[in-house]
Amino acid sequence: MSVPFYVSPEQLMRDRADFARKGIAKGRSAIALQYADGILFVAENRSPALHKVAEIYDRMAFAAVGRYNEFENLRIAGVRLADMRGYSYDRRDVTGRALANAYAQTLGAIFSSGGEKPLEVEILVAEIGAAPADDQVYRLTYDGSIADVQGYAVMGGPADQVADYIGEHYSEGISLAGALRLAVDALGHDGTEVRQLTPDQLEVAVLDRTRTQVRKFKRISEETLARILSESRPAEEATEPADAGEKTDTAETGASDGDTPVAPPADDAPIAPPEDPDDNRPL
Repeated sequence: MSVPFYVSPEQLMRDRADFARKGIAKGRSAIALQYADGILFVAENRSPALHKVAEIYDRMAFAAVGRYNEFENLRIAGVRLADMRGYSYDRRDVTGRALANAYAQTLGAIFSSGGEKPLEVEILVAEIGAAPADDQVYRLTYDGSIADVQGYAVMGGPADQVADYIGEHYSEGISLAGALRLAVDALGHDGTEVRQLTPDQLEVAVLDRTRTQVRKFKRISEETLARILSESRPAEEATEPADAGEKTDTAETGASDGDTPVAPPADDAPIAPPEDPDDNRPL
């Protein structure tokens, strides 16, 4: 009689976790950023049809990385759950916390089950409130773990490197344009070489509390995204210092390269304030 092969529960869970993590790390990162008027989602996605970011309900959005077929099934189940709860009770009874708990139970049950492989997904459930302090962002991993996120969250790919870059430059109450430029720059700093991402490589959406519609979810088109990113370049170039040698020569002689002398500026001459790279440009 043969002896059945035995694997300890600790080793089994460790192997299943490693399997899920490796599958998630193969993809590109996705970012959720809280800004002054809502929550911004930016994901590197070259497909115009297979979305990583989607709407769940009036004030709720969903973002995911990993295997598309697996997190798309979770998104559809979340939409059905939210619609059923809103239809049976009231639209105000549909909350991000309840949806995140339902997702956590599903992911945890699949991960601990020995009959099927764990889902290779990480998801974010975001709900916008009447004020920035009321915003809620929940991050759920493959094993059903759930965390309440504040400020920003990064998942998929080299998430640690992207999160470190955002942590160095993020500030509370940042404008939408500033948050968008920060997220795009962070996605380009996911390796040893800095990449310049183009609008056709990005998927961008927002939960905007300033919208008058009941549904607060809105996608940002490639044209709008390209305009915002292009407007940030002149401001950065304008802040570059001129050659120090030219400044010294002009200040000492008070004359230009021509024969006509140029008077140095007065001490009380008005100086234009520098441009703010995080100004709230309209979208």
